[in-house]
Amino acid sequence: MPETSNGGKTNGTRVIALVGPAGAGKTSVAEAIIHAAGTTDRHGSVANGTSIGDSSPEARSRGGSTELNLYHFDYLGDHFAMIDCPGSVGFAADGARGIAIADLAIVVVDPDAARAPLAAPALRTLDELGIPHMIFVNRIDQARGRIRDLLTALQPTSVSPLIARQIPIRAKESGGDRITGFVDLALERAFHYLPGKDSEQIDIPGDVQQREHEARNQMLEQLADHDDELLEQLLMDQIPDQGRILQDLARETSESLGVPVLFGSADSGWGIGRLLKALRHETPGPQASAARLGVSDPSLYVFKIHNGGSVGRLALGRALGGPIAEGSDLKTGSGGTARLGALFLMQGDKTQKVSEARNGDVVAVAKVDQVKSGEWLSSGTAPPPVELALPPRNCAFAIEPADRKDDVKLSGALHRLLEEDIALELEQDEESHEMRLHGVNDEHLNTVLARLKRRYGVEVKSRAPTIGYRESIRRSVTQKGRHKKQSGGHGQFGDVVIEVRPLNRGEGFRFEEKIHGGSVPKQWIPAVEDGVREAMRKGPLGFTVVDVAVTLVDGSYHSVDSSELAFRLAGRLAMTEALAAAGPHLLEPMHKVTVVCPASATSRMTSTVASRRGQMLGMAPRDGWTGWDRIDAVIPEAELSGLEAELRSQSQGLASYEAQFDHLSELNGPMAEKVVQQRVPEDA
Repeated sequence: MPETSNGGKTNGTRVIALVGPAGAGKTSVAEAIIHAAGTTDRHGSVANGTSIGDSSPEARSRGGSTELNLYHFDYLGDHFAMIDCPGSVGFAADGARGIAIADLAIVVVDPDAARAPLAAPALRTLDELGIPHMIFVNRIDQARGRIRDLLTALQPTSVSPLIARQIPIRAKESGGDRITGFVDLALERAFHYLPGKDSEQIDIPGDVQQREHEARNQMLEQLADHDDELLEQLLMDQIPDQGRILQDLARETSESLGVPVLFGSADSGWGIGRLLKALRHETPGPQASAARLGVSDPSLYVFKIHNGGSVGRLALGRALGGPIAEGSDLKTGSGGTARLGALFLMQGDKTQKVSEARNGDVVAVAKVDQVKSGEWLSSGTAPPPVELALPPRNCAFAIEPADRKDDVKLSGALHRLLEEDIALELEQDEESHEMRLHGVNDEHLNTVLARLKRRYGVEVKSRAPTIGYRESIRRSVTQKGRHKKQSGGHGQFGDVVIEVRPLNRGEGFRFEEKIHGGSVPKQWIPAVEDGVREAMRKGPLGFTVVDVAVTLVDGSYHSVDSSELAFRLAGRLAMTEALAAAGPHLLEPMHKVTVVCPASATSRMTSTVASRRGQMLGMAPRDGWTGWDRIDAVIPEAELSGLEAELRSQSQGLASYEAQFDHLSELNGPMAEKVVQQRVPEDA
């Protein structure tokens, strides 16, 4: 097998994950890599709709990834698989499990230093998962600022030090603004970019030599922090061996001791050859990921379920610990056994059948319908679960089929979409009778509904879910309720007296009885409670009643005409009249909200919270995140709609929040009147 520069064997397919903020050009980088490696005979373009990845109508229409893309390619005898992960927050969860099993990640960023903070979520995720990674600065031909300013802005977002591998060469005729080439600091070689061709090696320009010397020394000093022999050579002014430098770069990358930074332009093909060589020499083999993930026997980690293709349902997974053949019987995480169907390699939405998954391969497996995303299949001891932090589902649509005849069809289609998109959740709200689809944001859910219509021919109507308003009472009342009906033969008679009083917020409902002398026979007391509960389902303001105590204190009965039904109706009548007389008032649900954002946006976040009738609870630095803050507040549920989009628009798309129901709070005045008025027509 070919060796890496650090002396280890590749020993199988190595997996590269492309991550980073939306709009940085990750899919363009993937297309450039497979073209430069000779896998394709043309350079696919996302802008022109000729890319292998992002081929779905939803991705084409929005001009960005809505789900992960898979590629594979060979380069100088080594085999690689590549997982291009969506950068937009609404779709990022689709690539989360794929990132976790990668050997190395490329964080694709924009050359604008002002946009450097956008890389923070991706870099933090990789640090937390222990995934080795490097940074590729894309669109370097559009850069106007200094690369060193970009690195300075990026460094606070990374736990490990950034190691500049290259410095730019700028054109003198354009005032020094346009980058036309680069110097490789490890090789001490200069290259000139040629459109559509491999870069041309040139002599290091005289005006760049001093800057190259300083940048190279800085790189060597960073490497020497983890290499005592190299440090000694530097102190003795000895020239380090080039092989040692390359070994140190590979080792520090694989051990996450440093993050190499390279640059280029995917659309122009600039710097892609250098990037490929770095991947070949510095990407750890699959055995490193197997050790990190606790794999001891040949196993397959399923990181996504894919529906809708010509092959049918496919489980996308990575083989680790050894090869796995078609037809193998593997143990599932639930204790059962799954027999693998046909195996495929994927290139975008195209499939290529193979007889086995080699060690490290990323494959699509057919006919394993019982296997779910996030599950290990193993020939022996199953590895531990892969723990991931998924984005909060801050958006929900109440949905129903546009045509009632599509009820069953909708159910089956939603099941397929839910199993392939781990950021989706379906809820059936019993009180409002709404089917609620929860997702990350509006963009995410709108894309899901478009996919639902395209793939399965089901069109749905969607709207905002009903707010969970409640009502309670302010004062105690005593109320009599009598149900009497005579219609020939046995009549109906039930007579009760109840005391109703408010409880403290959050205490719920309490029913007691203080009957003396058998004025209400014991066998009918439960019926009275049932009637009381029925009346509470819709109070005088039109909402469910909470936080009240009811005591049955008196009543009367008829030896012939009294019955369970009569006392239930009497209890409901008494409760209905009592609630109307007890000072009913509206309660609105309040949510505990935690916002995380860059410190530069904190003041705008607090203003947004205040504008939404929020109450600040506290503010502090975000744990483990330099330059980030955490804001705790309480905000009414009615004010959460659109909050995610507003926070992101005021923070370069970086702020996010999590919300959880906290308590009910009294709502009065014009806002309460408006809610009640809007409720009345709904129930009319």
